Amino acid sequence: MKIKVFFFLFFLATCIHSFAQKTPLYKVINPYFKMVRPEFKGDLAYETVAFVEKYWRVAGNTGFNQTVYRIAEKLESAGYILEEKAKGTDRFTYRIETRKMDRPTWEPVTASLKIVGSDENLLSSETNRNMIYQYSSSTTPAGVSAEVVYIESKEELDSKVLSGKIIFSDQVPYRNLQTTAKEKGALGILTYDMPEYLQPEKNTTSIQFRSSRYDAENPSWAIALSFEAKEKLKAALAKGKVEVLAKVETKIYDSEELTVVANIRGSELPLESLVFSAHIQEPGANDNATGVGMQLEMATITADLMQKGKLDLDRTLTFLWGDEIISTRRYVAEKDKRDAEINWGISLDMVGENTAVTGGTFLIEKMPDPSAIWTRGEDKHSEWGGDPMTIDQMKPHYLNDFIISTFEEQGKYADWVVKTNPFEGGSDHTPFLQADIPGLLLWHFTDQFYHTDLDRLDKVSQQTMVNVGTAALVSAYTLLNADEKTAEKMLEMLVLKATNRLIVESQLSKKAIAAGGDAKAEQEILDTWLDYYLKTLDTVKDLVPKGDEKTEKNIEMAKILLKTQIENTPFAR
Repeated sequence: MKIKVFFFLFFLATCIHSFAQKTPLYKVINPYFKMVRPEFKGDLAYETVAFVEKYWRVAGNTGFNQTVYRIAEKLESAGYILEEKAKGTDRFTYRIETRKMDRPTWEPVTASLKIVGSDENLLSSETNRNMIYQYSSSTTPAGVSAEVVYIESKEELDSKVLSGKIIFSDQVPYRNLQTTAKEKGALGILTYDMPEYLQPEKNTTSIQFRSSRYDAENPSWAIALSFEAKEKLKAALAKGKVEVLAKVETKIYDSEELTVVANIRGSELPLESLVFSAHIQEPGANDNATGVGMQLEMATITADLMQKGKLDLDRTLTFLWGDEIISTRRYVAEKDKRDAEINWGISLDMVGENTAVTGGTFLIEKMPDPSAIWTRGEDKHSEWGGDPMTIDQMKPHYLNDFIISTFEEQGKYADWVVKTNPFEGGSDHTPFLQADIPGLLLWHFTDQFYHTDLDRLDKVSQQTMVNVGTAALVSAYTLLNADEKTAEKMLEMLVLKATNRLIVESQLSKKAIAAGGDAKAEQEILDTWLDYYLKTLDTVKDLVPKGDEKTEKNIEMAKILLKTQIENTPFAR
């Protein structure tokens, strides 16, 4: 099939003008926006965050389990039936999975650190609940009092006498300290390690939580210092010998790992599904009590809309709460424990930030696309960072641009900033991708309180959770009820997104070549982006029954339009 250039340019100009006003998907997603916006108030999400963030949460411990029971209670109030009690006609069900853990659980109780001779604590868990290393054991109730030995290098670690001492370092990695402390008979460990993006010289009292290896045969304790505590201790050491009194109380005990799985069975295609996943563990409010709370409100709103007859879902919607990555990976792998195949997976992690306070921009972390290989122009990695990827690691799929378009629509409506970052990994989207399931992450970064004990309720925005939750639900409903019309509009959107991307990349390549760059290398970038989008167009077949002729013809037309754009645009060739 051939298309004349003037026809293509007319089509493109028309679409770009339309796209500048509204996404081609607007008519498909707008009815869902009108349905969800009046319902999503954020009250349940915020109340849940306030409940969850009180606890230091590790799989199997009190805070983790209390969160699970709270979720179950709210699900039942919303009409979800425990699976073992459900009838075959019940569409809203949930279960709590229990798993044997390969090690005990852990939770902090109390701790303090004081320079002997001082009236004030250097640190107290009442204000620094992250000061105790995860899986630290307890000291005696009276505490441990000993001389502090400062270690400036690994060489000093090997050469100094440490028996009966407390090791302190802001230079040597904790793993080295832990190994040597065990071998040389040190009584405990003090560390300082705060990344610059946490602005420790501004947030002088914050501590980023740390973890130690669990060793039942050799119990040990370690304390992480704030910038302020580190400076005070080093100043004291500069004057001579320093002794500290450390008191640590923790609980280490056998337990079970719990996971909550809630399902809304689809009415027409129940064996296809979209899965939202939010992890419970970690001690913060934004990370990740916000994901837990927002997802719970998403589940209750969906049930309410369906019970009132305002919404039906053709495909199955699943909500998963558990231990980060572990629970999601298990859910993906254990096909015998679920009826539906997973079509899409979305991770909700750090989704409720007050960005004016935290500094963390809302981000959509994309599935691997060429921006994860060549990160340039407006594409930027977060402070988390990402390893360079290769062409064979790309995951062409419409999910990236579809989610971005839907969230941008909510952004325009609410005057809310929506940005993206190339794939980096590290959360519940990775198990989906590793299983070749389309999956991405909704999150915030860079957050100056990330993983610190200052990540509390006052850093959370109810309005942010409303925005993220609204766009997430609209995205889910659109996909779960997708049909030929959805596929048609998805293709229109993708043609425009691809064209815009190729134009931008062409301009960047021209500048690179003008500055002395290699033309062959720049051409590879453009060819990779084109190939990525041509393959992305093929994935739209997933939205309709296999063999749908109209959609297949539309896909071929969209490919021709893209190829014609390449032929009629002065790319760097």
